[in-house]
Amino acid sequence: MKLVLRDITKRFGSLVANDAISLTVEPGEIHALLGENGAGKSTLMNVLYGLYQADEGEIELDGVVQHFSGPGDAIAAGIGMVHQHFMLIPVFTVAENVMLGNETTGFAGALDLEAARRRVREISEQFGFDVNPDALVEDLPVGVQQRVEIIKALSRDAQVLVLDEPTAVLTPQETDELMQIMRGLKESGKAIVFITHKLREVREVADKITVIRLGKVVGEAEPTATNAELASLMVGRPVELTVHKEPKEPGAETLAVEGLRVIDAAGRVHVDDVSFTIRAGEILAVAGVQGNGQTELTEALLGLQEHVEGSIRLNGEELVGRSVRHILDSGVGFIPEDRQAEGLVGEFTIAENLMLNRSHGKPFVRHGTLQLSRLEEFAEEKLEEYDIRAPGATALADQLSGGNQQKVVVARELSRDVNLLVAAQPTRGVDVGSIEFIHKQIVAGRDAGMAVLVVSTELDEVVSLADRIMVVYRGRVVGIVPAGTPRDVLGLMMTGERPEGANA
Repeated sequence: MKLVLRDITKRFGSLVANDAISLTVEPGEIHALLGENGAGKSTLMNVLYGLYQADEGEIELDGVVQHFSGPGDAIAAGIGMVHQHFMLIPVFTVAENVMLGNETTGFAGALDLEAARRRVREISEQFGFDVNPDALVEDLPVGVQQRVEIIKALSRDAQVLVLDEPTAVLTPQETDELMQIMRGLKESGKAIVFITHKLREVREVADKITVIRLGKVVGEAEPTATNAELASLMVGRPVELTVHKEPKEPGAETLAVEGLRVIDAAGRVHVDDVSFTIRAGEILAVAGVQGNGQTELTEALLGLQEHVEGSIRLNGEELVGRSVRHILDSGVGFIPEDRQAEGLVGEFTIAENLMLNRSHGKPFVRHGTLQLSRLEEFAEEKLEEYDIRAPGATALADQLSGGNQQKVVVARELSRDVNLLVAAQPTRGVDVGSIEFIHKQIVAGRDAGMAVLVVSTELDEVVSLADRIMVVYRGRVVGIVPAGTPRDVLGLMMTGERPEGANA
């Protein structure tokens, strides 16, 4: 089935999320839609899937213009979509999830679950999915859950398959397996739209590449294009993709974590007997699929978790049981994984956000009075130093792009006297230009003698920044390995396997 999107425009108030976007996907073709988070990729695919209605433009399948009032119409027309966040019921079996919303009945109106089982087996055998129709979804690895989503779409005879950021939660091995599945689907004649911001994956699997930026198509490229060429199209300027980091001998031990356990109110253990150290002038990067205790680990270091056991010592001082204010004042900087929920106050100005963790004393508050002139001077300096693109320091934080919001957070944390920087997903949702800048700031902090803990689900980021890599799985440390450890070894460790020579 041939898909043509012609001049699709979608507005949300004054925001133009898609601006006259056109693209064509042929049967038996993998067409990558490449762009940074917020570029409009998912909005465009939600229009295709009937979740949004386009304000202008048309969708054409095999020469016939379509009018979708909802996802049901899109599915009936042959469109299937695998969302970034899976739409599965964890306590249902694979077969039950596949038939959900498309139930068939047998004698006396009973659900024909056996028909669903047969359909799962047929599709699994055809494409080599190896999925048990009777397995509970909650018991399946993330990569297999994604196959269930694909089976669900194929069971409804999807001829155009949309994969929205499909590798975001996968290990490297699971990503490789998905690429092989995509090639098999292509060979069977499916038209595939592959939405991503990962350059390496695009070049590996795509037949054609369309790049969008700020809601517009800014270029088309072949898979033979270099990463630098694709990044330049995405950002609009040349970008340095390589992190330049000189070898450095670490100094004294700054952070020592021993036997750390984090337990939630229901008694679930999210961090289980974790121990590690970080020395001054060293970056320890934490690798692992999202949801393996990384969030709880970083929050425990900042005093944000209530039920913590074990020891966290910063320059010899025990931090477990101390307040967040005390920990920050002890020289800990924190870049949270969700800048909007935890890193910024959107209704505050840039200047006000830059003083959030220093609102109780010098240099911005004296004798209980805010020193406005000092704050404004400081804020203007940081706008220039950190290349924050804004009309001025009085602009509201929620008016900034994601990359500029993240730069405000980085500027605030690194402009203090920090001994330890905890950076959780430091470049999530920002463009490659901002990634380049933020990486340089983290390395500069390390070179100045700061101890740095970077937590990232992007393996490329981990490998680029780390002096050592700690891999976590289900709340435990699988091993701590040198920065040069091969990606396939790291990928195996992310599934819980410990290779020889990996420190526990």
